[in-house]
Amino acid sequence: MYMIWASLGCLILGVNSIVWKDNVINWAPVWCDISSRYIVGANVGIPASSLCIIRRLYYITKAQSLSQDRQDRRREIIIDICIGIGLPCIIMALQYVVQGHRFDIFEQVGCWPATYDTLPAYFLIFMWPVVIGMISIVYAVLTFRQAYIHRKRLRAMLESSYDISTGRYCRLMALCMAEITFTVTLGIYSLVLNIGAHINPYISWDNVHFDFSRVGQFPSVVWQSVPVTAVSLEFSRWCYILCAFVIFGFFGWGKEARESYQRALQVIVRCTGMKFTQSMARKSAGNRYARLLLRRRKQMLIR
Repeated sequence: MYMIWASLGCLILGVNSIVWKDNVINWAPVWCDISSRYIVGANVGIPASSLCIIRRLYYITKAQSLSQDRQDRRREIIIDICIGIGLPCIIMALQYVVQGHRFDIFEQVGCWPATYDTLPAYFLIFMWPVVIGMISIVYAVLTFRQAYIHRKRLRAMLESSYDISTGRYCRLMALCMAEITFTVTLGIYSLVLNIGAHINPYISWDNVHFDFSRVGQFPSVVWQSVPVTAVSLEFSRWCYILCAFVIFGFFGWGKEARESYQRALQVIVRCTGMKFTQSMARKSAGNRYARLLLRRRKQMLIR
């Protein structure tokens, strides 16, 4: 779920940056409705997915065995879906309560959710990344404590497990700690920025949703001249790219990833009608030693 939220966020913001480069024209209102709502959900979905990972690692560390029956697996999957998908969907629905108008369009950025800066917005929208990050910190502390107390048993379980290796367990822990650090730090910083700006009073439902079909259009010279808006927008959209790099940094070079790359290469080669041989695998991997050995054998045959 973490990878899905982050990758789709990068895709949506990339498309928005291309379409609304040097313009604020409302080219695709339906796309903006969907993408702006997704941004609201992804701001909660990424830390919620990290919470699912660290929660699962805590129960792995605490358990006497890694084996689970079908009922336990189903229950864990349902809980993960409720946290990683259900909670962001609820936040996306609640955003309508404090949605001042349809959406905003910022030049160079694209579509963006229009959240009315009022006190209920902090309880319904803005506070959730920090709250989820704090819960993740509690699980992380408990996980480290259990891992230290039962380190011998945990090492034996991971070495004998086919589902998760020791290296993968450590990378997941490192990923969660990096995500928790960024989520809590940036979440608190974002709250401070928003609170430092003018908070509008929540007068009534009709006042918040007055002229709801309006679309805010802001050229870059306008929104970049407001420091709070500029910092908030740039931080928010670059966070998705940072999450993508963090995921690839921890898992893009692992043994499982390399095996996946090799399987993908085999599929591509088969689709082109070629045979995937070990020599092709060596060439694709850039195995210089194999080529050198082949050259020496040819020289010996010539002699």
